[in-house]
Amino acid sequence: MDKLSLAGLLFGLGGIVGGQLLEGGELSILFQGAAFLIVFGGTLGAVMLQSPLNVFVEGIKMGRWVFVTPKLSPQKLINQIVAWSRQARKDGMLVLEPQIAKSNDSFVQKGLQLLVDGHNGEKIREILEVDNNTYEQLRFQSARVWESAAGYAPTIGILGAVLGLIHVMQSLGEPSKLGAGIAVAFISTIYGVGLANLVFLPMANKLKMLILQQVMMREILVDGLTAIANGESSSFIESKLQGFIP
Repeated sequence: MDKLSLAGLLFGLGGIVGGQLLEGGELSILFQGAAFLIVFGGTLGAVMLQSPLNVFVEGIKMGRWVFVTPKLSPQKLINQIVAWSRQARKDGMLVLEPQIAKSNDSFVQKGLQLLVDGHNGEKIREILEVDNNTYEQLRFQSARVWESAAGYAPTIGILGAVLGLIHVMQSLGEPSKLGAGIAVAFISTIYGVGLANLVFLPMANKLKMLILQQVMMREILVDGLTAIANGESSSFIESKLQGFIP
């Protein structure tokens, strides 16, 4: 669980709710089912309309990364690559073949298979970089699902406010209901702007950061396997790959 993401969300919501209470407003007025349905449903529909199915599904799945961050350990990967290089220099590339089945990462499996098959460093880099670029593009497109939601939500919120005002105008014959009706109408705007700036946009930006970290892990692997294929020493490989770690 990413405690910082959870704390940020709670602080943001707490600030809004706390401000409402300090101003003497009622907490109940912030909870309007119709307004939430308009904003959430309209935003979801707009995002679905613009996104290919695979990108939309991947984006929704990636949303959980914000609170349950994938565990990435660059140092552990570097240590593993250095161990592979020592084995390969001592007993040849074929000694790495059992490592293919031990890995759960298809990218690692592909790289090791290319290495075991005897491809040179240039070919290994060429093949893996195509795979890595495709991975990066798909993940960034999926992260933009949340970014797009942040763009649509405020506008849908305004639409909800207009619909609410239309409903209020139908009650002009009852002046006592106008004040409360107008307040409820603008809740849609609060939902739209709030979801965009407190949830959707921060999630999109955090996902992009996590994607860059994952891409860096893949770049470490590409550089490491390329160096092994080129016959570089273990100490040189370790020194080179340590440059990826701040």
